Order: sequence, then structure tokens, then C-alpha cells
Amino acid sequence: MPTLRSSSSPSSVSSPLRRAAGGGQRGLSGSSSSSVSVPYGNRDSDHTSQGDSDSLSADEGSDFEDSLRRSVKKRAARRPLKTTPVAKHPKKGSQMIRGHGQKDSELPASDLFDAVKAAKSDMQSLVDEWLDSYKQDQDAGFLELINFFIRSCGCKGIVTPEMFKKMSNSEIIRHLTEQFNEDSGDYPLTAPGPSWKKFQGSFCEFVKTLVFQCQYSLLYDGFPMDNLISLLTGLSDSQVRAFRHTSTLAAMKLMTSLVRVALQLGLHKDNNQRQYEAERSKGPGQRAPERLESLLEKRKELQEHQEEIEGMMNALFRGVFVHRYRDVLPEIRAICIEEIGSWMQSYSTSFLTDSYLKYIGWTLHDKHREVRLKCLKALKALYSSRDLTARLELFTSRFKDRMVSMVMDREYDVAVEAVKLLTIILKNMEGVLTDADCEGIYPVVYASNRALASAAGEFLYWKLFYPECETRTEGGRQRRRSPRAQRTFFHLLLSFFVESELHDHAAYLVDSLWDCAGSQLKDWESLTSLLLEKDQNLGDVQESTLIEILVSSVRQASEGHPPVGRITGRKGLTPKERKTQADDKVKLTEHLIPLLPQLLAKFSADAEKVAPLLQLLNYFDLNIYCTRRLEKHLELFLQQLQEVVVKHAEPAVLEAGAHALYLLCNPEFTFFGRVDFARSQLVDLLTDRFQQELEELLQSPFLDEDEVYSLAATLKRLSAFYNAHDLSRWELYEPCYRLLRKAVDTGEVPHQVILPALTLVYFSILWTLTHLSESDASQKQLLSLKGRTVAFCELCQSCLSDVDSDIQEQAFVLLSDLLLVFSPQMILGGRDFLRPLVFFPEATLQSELASFLMDHVFIQPGELGSGHSQEDHVHIEQLHQRRRLLAGFCKLLLYGVLEMDAASDVFKHYNKFYSDYGDIIKETLTRARQIDRSHCSRILLLSLKQLYTELLQEQGPQGLNELPAFSEMRDLARRFALSFGPQQLQNRDLVVTLHKEGIRFSLSEPPPAGSSGQPPNLAFLELLSEFSPRLFHQDKQLLLSYLGKCLQRVSQSLDCPWGPVTTYCHSLSPVESTAEASPQGYPRSKKRRTEGPSRQQREDVRPSQEESLQLTSIPPSPTLTSTAVKRGQPLRGLGEAEEEGSSELELTQGQPLSGNQRSRFSSPRRLRTLLHPPGPGLGTRLTRLSLMEEDEDELEVHNELSEEWQDADKHSSPSEHGLDLLDSTELNLEDF
Repeated sequence: MPTLRSSSSPSSVSSPLRRAAGGGQRGLSGSSSSSVSVPYGNRDSDHTSQGDSDSLSADEGSDFEDSLRRSVKKRAARRPLKTTPVAKHPKKGSQMIRGHGQKDSELPASDLFDAVKAAKSDMQSLVDEWLDSYKQDQDAGFLELINFFIRSCGCKGIVTPEMFKKMSNSEIIRHLTEQFNEDSGDYPLTAPGPSWKKFQGSFCEFVKTLVFQCQYSLLYDGFPMDNLISLLTGLSDSQVRAFRHTSTLAAMKLMTSLVRVALQLGLHKDNNQRQYEAERSKGPGQRAPERLESLLEKRKELQEHQEEIEGMMNALFRGVFVHRYRDVLPEIRAICIEEIGSWMQSYSTSFLTDSYLKYIGWTLHDKHREVRLKCLKALKALYSSRDLTARLELFTSRFKDRMVSMVMDREYDVAVEAVKLLTIILKNMEGVLTDADCEGIYPVVYASNRALASAAGEFLYWKLFYPECETRTEGGRQRRRSPRAQRTFFHLLLSFFVESELHDHAAYLVDSLWDCAGSQLKDWESLTSLLLEKDQNLGDVQESTLIEILVSSVRQASEGHPPVGRITGRKGLTPKERKTQADDKVKLTEHLIPLLPQLLAKFSADAEKVAPLLQLLNYFDLNIYCTRRLEKHLELFLQQLQEVVVKHAEPAVLEAGAHALYLLCNPEFTFFGRVDFARSQLVDLLTDRFQQELEELLQSPFLDEDEVYSLAATLKRLSAFYNAHDLSRWELYEPCYRLLRKAVDTGEVPHQVILPALTLVYFSILWTLTHLSESDASQKQLLSLKGRTVAFCELCQSCLSDVDSDIQEQAFVLLSDLLLVFSPQMILGGRDFLRPLVFFPEATLQSELASFLMDHVFIQPGELGSGHSQEDHVHIEQLHQRRRLLAGFCKLLLYGVLEMDAASDVFKHYNKFYSDYGDIIKETLTRARQIDRSHCSRILLLSLKQLYTELLQEQGPQGLNELPAFSEMRDLARRFALSFGPQQLQNRDLVVTLHKEGIRFSLSEPPPAGSSGQPPNLAFLELLSEFSPRLFHQDKQLLLSYLGKCLQRVSQSLDCPWGPVTTYCHSLSPVESTAEASPQGYPRSKKRRTEGPSRQQREDVRPSQEESLQLTSIPPSPTLTSTAVKRGQPLRGLGEAEEEGSSELELTQGQPLSGNQRSRFSSPRRLRTLLHPPGPGLGTRLTRLSLMEEDEDELEVHNELSEEWQDADKHSSPSEHGLDLLDSTELNLEDF
């Protein structure tokens, strides 16, 4: 393969681009086909030389560097002598246009562009057509090509012949930049729409075809390619993104095509060399001197062509790639990395060196996912070839750590490619990845993303399993794996899962290995033989793990989807996968039906192993019991099931057994009679035992531990089966109710017995309701069920005050469910006959439920550690239980079972317990607002009132607003305010009503008699100020007047204003509007302040504003009503105005009022100004100052948002069109 030469070679020549751009006249060619060239000016010599100097300083490691730096000779152009451009003959289907005063004809710039965009014709014919036109008139043809690239950038300007002759490349690009006139940020490569989706592919195909068609002619002409490369290099350095992006793509695709041409030249040179050697090896009589001479001439020509191609590639690499691979635009960086990867793969002899690999290595750290993805894909292609890996050793040692760390990339697709790359390295480069490197990849098999976990599973398979369980092939066909290899596989799988201690559930490991080792995992014969053999030498943990692997593989084969919690982007299975799934389900059922009773018999004493074995029945095709005449195995299974149920009392075993029996109790099965008989036998046995033990308990006041355990176990078994099966005919309600009544009356019944008894009664009521709902029930039956329900609710209410917390929580859960079932919702759907069963809880029960919530849910839990200790697991389980309790209470609120005002007990803990229950409370708040917006807003205010009153009773009125608890209340009020959302017009009346009720509450209690202090509830106004940003401008004025009237009733002296009143008035003051905009229909002022707060100081306030701005839209901006502008009076000195404005703005930035600032705003004049604004002068002057303070970027955003609100406010009153919601209080919400 030919290599790109450096200047150390004696035959090295300069690049064609340098020769073309060197300026002056071209010399005469030394070849036989020499011709005199016409000077076309030095229009790009300055640009090219400058680009070369930049390139040399930018990168010193390129293989092209020396040849570019030391080349001195100029190549003569193979261009015929022309004195004037010849008019080009019109092509078929094209139109000729002539500019004003132009003598030269030119094609419209859009002809070639439109043809490529349409992509309807063959690209080769399109290029051939252009070549024909170029041969007729080179200047016009080349201009057409230039204008095609300009048009592809989205520029509407064109390059005229005069511009091409008289202007340099930099001047042409500057002129085109001025004419760009982009209406939006889109250009052909990024524009949306179906017509542009295929443009990039057609564009790249055009460049590729252009080089391919020119590789034997124009490619070595010197004029078109050199000037095209020069133009693309200049465009790629433009500040216009469209120019830079499009030209970089064209240059990189041009480079890729040149690489293919260089490869073809290399092949031709090799063929020429072989022919020459063959001719020389002939004898003197057979040798043809003319052929030897022609072969030498051909080799010389190929050598010249190769040098020219190398020069072009050199110019493109140094002029475009070296600068653009680190471009600010990620799309451009991705293009460069993708193309250099293809160069390395196709032309490895020249490009697969460390001086080029470093660019990919450096870009592995890119911050954009697409660029990192291109790097990894390029490296995958290189590492996949064993012939190339030897050249990658130094690169691998340098960047291996980075590639390993990318397994934990935050973008899943990048992490997947990183794992796949490391898998290829593992296969093709032995010993490169150390054990420490591999240990960083192993935990990824438990990742939630299935693609990532599956890639890690493949890595794990090739690292641990494949070397030991390699499948040899014979005669080109894969032979069946030996049992020994299969046993080795499962032993290795057990060792990895148990010893690594990375996860508790083997189902995720099975799913990760399913794609690469599915055939081994579906070898259920080897799995079951390992479990059933006597001398298996497996420990208890290994047996449990092996059973879990068996169940997981059976589930995966039967259901065809990953376990719960693992994310997959697929929506469904293909027909082929569904057929495989059905075949696997039949196969596993036939194999496991005879063995399941044996497995249950062997592990019946171990609850941990029996429960998953019973779950196997979920994945069977149960019809096979009938079709394959396997009823005898069904009988064995039912016997083992009964033994397991009688032997165990663990909830997991009982639930699995009850569910397995439920699956078999399908009346459609022919064996239903046998299963139903076995179920009746089992329930009779449990019921008889329960009756006997119950009588002993009721007659004897004391029972020993064994008797208590036996009774509790029997109740647990009955409760588990009552959940899945209808046991109403055994009439368990009465004995259980008697047991619970005795427990409530005497307290002598152990709590182990009470818990399952409560559940039994609960299921009894639900099954009775199910029977009554399915048929026309008599009034007597309905009243009987109603009586049982009321009696049970009374029992549960009594249990809420039990000393045992488990009994309390169980009673609360059962009460919540029953109250919801028997709520007014039960009569919907045409079931009005159930109306007598509707049950409304009394006030005492509602209060007890709310009290339970306060005592058991809203409590401060202990701090969690790393999450891996046993104590942390206990805390997490307790948190889940508390969340279930809260969700049950919230459902009662939303379905109208409890009074909605009780929601205040939940809402007031929204902020304090946001990390634990924030999602539940937020959803409840949202649903409550959908039910009744007005009532919901009153509940929010009630929550704040309750918290304030509690704090007032605990701490007293003195210094209340300085307590940390008061700050938490302000945060809660802010969160409540944000919950109103951007629908400000809809919430207008609600927010005004909330403010009025809040003002009345704050002044509801007068100051203590004989004291000059403030009312005790006055600090509530500071909480109310958090809702001020939700007010319209007119409403703020009305509330200021309303507040003034209320203050007069309590004889508040304006000479001594109270702090909370000042703060609240400040939140309602028009001075607060720091985002006042210019009048509608007039452009916004973009003038900046020359003094006042710096940009950095203003940006410090923005983080606190983001939360508010995200939820609040901006209506049309108000008109600027400055009296100074109206009267035409000159403005005061800017420094004086800004000095006054900045002092006001310091307060509007929301800093806490303290010291001299508080005293300033507490002055009588200031309070009167807030309550009764004297006129527009001061406020509007400050408004203009605040407008001048805005940054240009922020004003543009406000303009866009205001335009969006214009349509929404078309039907509002004229006064509402001047409202401004973006006032300074909203901008600085958290500072008050």
C-alpha cells in the first residue's frame, strides 16, 4: 500500500493547493502535453499562506507536515490557454440567465442544488452532466460548482464571474456572509421537513461521485480541485455556523473520496510493479523494450498522481480537520471523528499511526454524547481487525483507562458502545485488560438499562465463561455441548453471583446473559439434574441461587421480557420471537412437570427454596397436563403442595401456594374436579384445626407459646387462601369476629393472632360483596353485609389505639380500603341497588384517622447510610410502609370519603417531608385543585394558618419571623404559590381571595390590652407576600387599599409602621416591577445601564428566580407611562437617576430588610407612598431604570413570551392587556 510521503523523500513535491495558490503566472509544463496557463490572480494566496502557518502551529505531529512546509516547486496547470471566458452551451432542462450589464452567461445557482436536493435522478448522470458543461466552459462550470456549495450552506447570495476574478477567497466569503440574511437558525443540513431529511445523504453522495468521476481527468487538472479545496478551507473557518458546518462536511467527504482514490492508485502501482517485474524476468529474446518503457512511464505518472492526491489530502487535513475537530459545534466535531475513523480503517498504512490516533483519543473526553459515540464506533471498527490491533498497542496503553471509565458514561448509548469496544479488545488483544479493569465492568450486568446490561453480559461471558465452556465445531457445524461443559457453565455462574456479592437477585444476571448465552441458560435438563443429584456438593446459598436461576430462565423463556425495573426500548416481540417463545414454553413445561414434585419433596423443609419452585407453575402451559396425559404428576404436585402449606407459615410460601392452586382451579380444565377436591380437603383441614384451637383460646384465658403459634399459623394459612379463593361456604366471619371482639374487650388475645384475624374478616366482607354485586341481592342480605361492615369498622377503629404498632397499621390499611370500597363510588356503573351499602365515616373516625397519620407517617426517620446495611434496608421498608399509609389516606380525601379540609394535615407537611412524600402530596394537591379550585386554595391557606398558630402557641409572638420554623413556613408558602401554575387569569379571583382572607387573619386578633405592640398574627403577612407574584397589577393596588382600611380599624399609626406590614406592602408595590416592558407595538429598548449593579451581581440573583420563571408565563407587557417622556422634559443626569434607582433596586432585588434599609422603608413617607401611590412619576421613572438594567438576551426572551400571551389575552378586558406578571417580587421569590 502506498504511504503519504514526507519531505525527506527526494521525490517530494509541494501540494497542488500550495502550487495553485502561490500567486503569479503558472509555469510551462515539462510534459509532452504542456500548455501555457493564464494567470488567474493571487486571490487566495494570502489566505492559503495564512492557513498554512496556522496549521503548522496548530499541530506538529502530522505526517503531511514536512511535505507541506518544505515544498518549493510549482506544478504547471494542465489548463488550456483562454483569453476570455467562452459562453457555455445550455444544458437540456437548464436555463441560462444574464445579469445586468454582464456579458458572461451563468447557470442559476440553484439548478445543481435543486437537482441534488430532489435526489430523483442518478447522481452519476448529474455529475457527468456537470462535467460536460465544465468542459465547454471551465469558468462557468466551476462557478456553478462553487455556487452549489454556497447554496447548500443556505446562503442566498451567489459568486459572480466578476467576484471570482477580482476578489480573494476571504473577500468573497465576507461578501457572502453579509448577504446571508438567514431568517432562522436552520440551513439545509439542519432544516426540518421531509424535503430536507435526505439532503445530507444526497450532498455527500454528490461529493463522492464527483471525485470518483474526476479521478482520471479533472482531479489532476490543478484548477478545479485546488480552488475548491481553497474555498472549502476558507468557508470552514467562517464564524457563520452554516458555512462552517456545510463546508466541513464537504471537505471531509472530499477527503474520504480522495483516500479511496489513493487506494486505487496504490493498487494500480502494485499491478504496474508486478507487470514490470514480470516483463524484466523474461529472456532477452522475449522482452519488449517498448512495454518496459511504457510501464516505467505509467509508474512515473502514477507516482505523480499519488503525490498530487497526497498534497490535496494534506491541504484538507491541515486546513480543515486540524481546526474543526475541536469546533464549538458538536455536529462538526462528530463529522471529523467519523471520517478520520474511516480513513484509518481503509487507508491504515498512512493514517493508522499515533499522530492521527491521538485526535480520537483526545476527543474521547468530549462533553457531547454524539462525538463520544463516533469515537467509540471508530475504535470498534479498528479493534475488530486483528491485523490492525498491533498498531494500536501504544494508543491502547495511553487511553485504556478512559475507555474503561466510559462504561459509566451518563448516556446509555455511549456506555453500551464502550462496553462493546472493551469486549472486542478482550477478544482480539489478550492480556490488555487487567482484572482491575474487568472488575469495573462486572457490576454493569445489573444496570437498569437492558442494552447496557446485555452488553456487559456479553463481556462477562467472553471473559469468564467462554474460555472454560468453548464449543468446538466439527465439519463446520456446531456440536451439542457436553453435559460437563454445561455443568461447568452453571458452576461458574454460581461462583460469580455468590462471590461477587454485587446483587441480591439473579434474575437480572440471567437477563444480561440471555442474548449471548441463552442456549446454555435454557438447558433445564442440566439445571434440574444439578439440583436433584445427591452428591452435588452445593451449599445452601448455592442451591437457593441455582433455584433462582432456574426460575428466572423459565420466566424469561416463557414471557419473553426482562424482569421488573429493567428498561428496554422495544415495544413487542417479532413473529419469530413469539414462535420461539411458544416452543420454549412447551419444552420447559414438558420437562418440568414430572420433576416439580421431586424438587418440592427435596426442598420442602426450606421456605426460601420452596416459594420460587411453586412460582414455576405461573410459566407452564397447563393444558399439557391434559394433552400429554400427565394427571398422575398433577396428583403428586397437589400432595406436595398440601404438605408444604401445612408445614410452612411464611407469607411468601403461602401466597405462592395459594396462587399456584388458583391457576389450577380453572373450570375450563378437565382436571378441575380433582383440583377442587384437593382444595376442599386442604381448607377443611385448616378450618377444623382453627375451630379447635379457637375454642381452646376462648375457654382458656392463657395459652402457651406453641398454642399461640399454631393458631396464628392456621389463621395465616386461611388468610392467604381466602385472598385467592372464595372460602365463604366455610363461614369464617363469625368465629373471627368473636376472636377480635374478645381481643378488643379484654386485651388477652396475642397480637400474632389478631393480625391474620383482621385480614380474614376483611376478605370475608369483600367476597360477600362480590356475590351480592353479581346477582340481585335482597334487602336483608344488603343490610346484613352493612351491619358486618359497620361492626368491623368499629373494631378497626378500636384497634387504632392499640399498643402494638403493627395492629394499628393493619387496622388503618383495612379501614382505608373498606371506606374506599363502600364509598359513594360503588353505586356508579348501573349498581344503584347497592346504595344501602354506602358508608360514611363519622367525625370521630375521621379525626382518629388524621391523628394516626400524624403519629405514624409524619415523623422524622433516622438518617440512611450507604443503603447496603441491614439497618438501612429496615429504614427503607419502613419508609415504603409509611408511603402506603399516606397514599391510602389521600385516596380517601380525593374520593370524598373524608372532608377535604382534612387535606390541610397533609399539605402542611409538603415542604418538610418533600424528599419522602413529595410526589404523593403533589399529586394529591393537583387532583384536589381539579376537583374544586376554590376549595383547594382555601385549604392551602388553612394549612399555613394551622402551622402559624402552632408556632405562635409554642414560641409566642416576639421574634416569630426570625425563627427557623418560620423560614420553613415561608418556603412552604412559596411552594404553594408555585403550585398555582402559569394560568394566572384562571387563578385571579382565587389568589385575590386568598390575600384578603390572609389579611383578615393577620389582623383578626388585636394587640394585647395596654400594649403598643403589633397583633400576634401580623407576621402572617410575610407568608402572604409569597403569593404576591401571582397577582395582577390592578389587584395589587386594590389589596393595598384594602390593607390600608384594615389597618385603620386596628388604629395603626402611619408614623410607626410594623415590619410585616412594610414587607407585605413592598411585595404589592408597583415599584417591584423590574421587568416592565416598552409599549406594545414599539421596539424594546436595549440600552444598558452604565452604572449600578454589575452583570455578575444580577446573575447571582437568577438561580433563585429560575423555579418561579419556569412555572409562570408572561402576558403582554404594559405600556411605558413615564411622565418625563410624555411631557418631553429632559431626564435628570443619568448618574443621579441611577443612584436613586439603584437604591430602590437594591431593595427590589429581595435582600432581607435589616438595619438602615429597614428603617428607610419603615418611614411614614415610605409607607404612605406604598399604600397610596401619589402618581406615575416616581414609579414609572424607576420602571424605565429597571428596563434599562435588563440584558439584551433577557429582553428578547421577554418579547417572545409576551407575543405568546397576546393570543391568550385577546378576549380579556382592555385593562388586563397592560398587566405585567414579571415583577421583581416574582423574580426574587426566595429572598423575601
